[in-house]
Amino acid sequence: MLIREAVADDWPRIWPFWHRIVAAAETYAWAPDASEEEARVLWTAPGKRVYVAEDDTGAVLGSAYVTANYGGPAAGVANAAFMVDPDHSGRGVGRALAEHVLVAAKGDGFRAMVFNAVVETNPAVRLWTSLGFTVLGTVPDAFEHPRHGRVGLHIMHRAL
Repeated sequence: MLIREAVADDWPRIWPFWHRIVAAAETYAWAPDASEEEARVLWTAPGKRVYVAEDDTGAVLGSAYVTANYGGPAAGVANAAFMVDPDHSGRGVGRALAEHVLVAAKGDGFRAMVFNAVVETNPAVRLWTSLGFTVLGTVPDAFEHPRHGRVGLHIMHRAL
């Protein structure tokens, strides 16, 4: 698997799984009916370093970004987001992207990473915990999950 910085031509290969994941409304606090243009801006806005994971055929298996979570004197704390094409889940793509982004964020001078809204029922919570993230707190009943009803949103942190 190759992980590299994304280029503009990658968006048409990211959008189908981005849309599928967000429209399911199970793991992201973004509008499930976001348009492709809204999604592109959310994922690739200036200041975000976007990555893609490709297999040996060049197929995009997943994507991630890293950006500053705060500004000014708190700009040393990163934020990131990750998506793996559901057709390629269970192959280590999420872990590989996460490990890559953690190294990249540290290389960019960030001292920590924070996730602001991790749906507590998201299976990725196990991944983040295994990579050293801790739950700082949970906003109760903050997310309307289509199968589980109201669930909490974790705020997770890890020093880099």
